[in-house]
Amino acid sequence: MRVALCQIEVGDEPEANLAAVREALARAEDADLAVFPEATMIRFGNSLRRVAEPLDGAFVTGLREAAAEYGTALVAGVFEPAPDGRAYNTVVVVGSSGELLGSYRKIHMFDAFAFAESDTVAPGGEPVVVEVCGVRIGLVTCYDIRFPELARALVDRGAQMLVVTAAWAQGPFKEEHWTTLVRARAIENTIWTVAVDRAPDRTDPPHGLRTGVGRSLLVDPMGTVVTDLGPFPAVRTLPVDLALTDEVRRVLPSLEHRRL
Repeated sequence: MRVALCQIEVGDEPEANLAAVREALARAEDADLAVFPEATMIRFGNSLRRVAEPLDGAFVTGLREAAAEYGTALVAGVFEPAPDGRAYNTVVVVGSSGELLGSYRKIHMFDAFAFAESDTVAPGGEPVVVEVCGVRIGLVTCYDIRFPELARALVDRGAQMLVVTAAWAQGPFKEEHWTTLVRARAIENTIWTVAVDRAPDRTDPPHGLRTGVGRSLLVDPMGTVVTDLGPFPAVRTLPVDLALTDEVRRVLPSLEHRRL
């Protein structure tokens, strides 16, 4: 499997962000799967309820059309309306023919570091594993990475790879937390982990703190960082050898050693 890490800039206009997705897909070098950040639809600090759409709305339709045009499956973050007036922070998985394969609503709300995501975002409630390109991927969104029980639940549901989308808040020690947590989830589950953050905000959003630290990572099941995209916008396509998972688990069968 060839996976493209699409560390794009995300702004305040969904149409411009969809254009950035298309541009990244054009650069994705025969990728089977392209992974985009959390909140690809619009950056945090805007009125999420104003732009939130059902999954048959214009933005997801645009993602589906782009995936079909380039023949590349994709994962990207959008916002859906929630019944209580807030929005769901949702990740969609689109197949290479443009079909919507599945979606995941972020479970853990980022109510930390003087930010309250739950003011505007309603939590989801179920871990989600989706098969794409013949591989079962477990979906993790940003703050979710701090909760190892979610990643373990995804592995127990048959995930062969973790896909993490993020708009990681900027601040002291935040890069260190991001890179450490992504590697930890890969190591403790002996699983390939694709973690894509957005490129850092270079201007203040309309409201709230700046997000994005970059540092999108591909980490193998032994915890080796295969690539780190650094702080600037980038698209990089790399092979993921799933046979390595079996090799690592033969020498490090920690999942078999659990005593629940």
